[in-house]
Amino acid sequence: MSVLMPALDRAILARRAAIAAELSAIVPGEGVIASEQAMRPFESDGLTAYKQLPLVVVLPETTQQVAQVLRYCRNNGVKVVPRGAGTSLSGGALPLGDGVLLGMGKFNRIREIDYENRVAVVEPGVTNLAISTAVADRGFYYAPDPSSQIACTIGGNVAENSGGVHCLKYGMTTNNILGLEMVLMTGEVLRLGGKHLDSAGYDLIGVVTGSEGLLGVVTEVTVRILKKPETARAVLVGFQSAEEAGECVSRIIGAGIVPGGMEMMDKPAIHATEEFVHADYPLDVEALLIVELDGPKAEVDHLIERVAEIAKGCGSTVLRASNSEDERLLFWAGRKAAFPAVGRISPDYYCMDGTIPRAKLPLVLRRIRELSEHYGLRVANVFHAGDGNLHPLILYDANKPGELEKTEEFGSEILKLCVEVGGVLTGEHGVGVEKRDLMPAMFSEDDLNQQQRLKCAFDADGLLNPGKVFPQLHRCAELGRLHVHAGRVPFPDIPRF
Repeated sequence: MSVLMPALDRAILARRAAIAAELSAIVPGEGVIASEQAMRPFESDGLTAYKQLPLVVVLPETTQQVAQVLRYCRNNGVKVVPRGAGTSLSGGALPLGDGVLLGMGKFNRIREIDYENRVAVVEPGVTNLAISTAVADRGFYYAPDPSSQIACTIGGNVAENSGGVHCLKYGMTTNNILGLEMVLMTGEVLRLGGKHLDSAGYDLIGVVTGSEGLLGVVTEVTVRILKKPETARAVLVGFQSAEEAGECVSRIIGAGIVPGGMEMMDKPAIHATEEFVHADYPLDVEALLIVELDGPKAEVDHLIERVAEIAKGCGSTVLRASNSEDERLLFWAGRKAAFPAVGRISPDYYCMDGTIPRAKLPLVLRRIRELSEHYGLRVANVFHAGDGNLHPLILYDANKPGELEKTEEFGSEILKLCVEVGGVLTGEHGVGVEKRDLMPAMFSEDDLNQQQRLKCAFDADGLLNPGKVFPQLHRCAELGRLHVHAGRVPFPDIPRF
């Protein structure tokens, strides 16, 4: 018995074939992927609760090809979603069923290392860790170090303004880049900044960094590289309550000490990580701080004594400083493996990303524990304690009916709590689709409309990564005379696992 293909499916396949043929003329060879099976690896990013097959995948290799692809898509009203390594945890690289996925993985070359000016010029598909590896033999490194640095790309770091365990002292991505090359939806290529310390005019690099692929496609990044500090030592500090650990964080910063990094894990995260990495973490504590001090040896030794004194005053029961570089790296290896370690103790987990004032740590940790009991879901807390960037991991099982929805509700309560105590919805993972509908908890409608006006200056047709960040979209032509409900653009339907 034959089954007739629905007219809608036939129309989608015909449109896919037409677009693929046009894009193949721009990116020849294996640069265009259009079969459903071959596109499966692109259907989701790190927020695996959501998935969607793109209409077509295109993998350009040059800035000129990117420009031609974007120009074609704009002229034909085709939406575009840029994608790096797909490690985004907010759904920022989630494809659209009626859009082209622009994969930047072939932009993987380090174009120049300029030690005299202490910069490296890299393509967006270069992994974060690869930059430090490339300059390590000369005693340099790239400071931002997300936990996913072995896989995440510098282009994605720019899109999300990524941080990492050392961002407390050395800053986020925005503090460590000097220049960008990017392509607008029109196909126009812009160069922003360069090797010089500061640029004249508006801070467009600051505008683009953290813009989540809504303004343009980055094709080159000029990053700062730093000389490795003379000495770096990490200190493990254990406490019998998360509140004590949170108080210790506040007191260290309040004393004028700025560690190279200051991270915190609670008991579930400590045990999962120790079983996975064997970093010699203490297992009889409720919370663990990793505090790294760097600089001249005499200064580091002095600061370790001061941190020990502060920790003791906060009730610490364990304090152990690294005595070798291997031991320091082992302490950090445990923290950086915390996410995969937690994945071994639960079928699924949902990683949150709110940021709060440091002084609110004890309060927020207590409320998260109360919410955990209310929802009946376990939580492992792993976060950048120094800058108040929380990463609660909510443990759940997607195979149990209703548990994902309950998890999302729990996560929303955590993020609302962050805003309530004076924090923000995201520290480094971005808004994407995950926090899109929570934006009104932090911004008024006027705020959101003003942000959309900025997007319109770069992407007047709203074709770049639509459906992300903004809970309501307005057509650019309407924003000048906007009233509350004028000109809304419907969101695409985003299926979930």
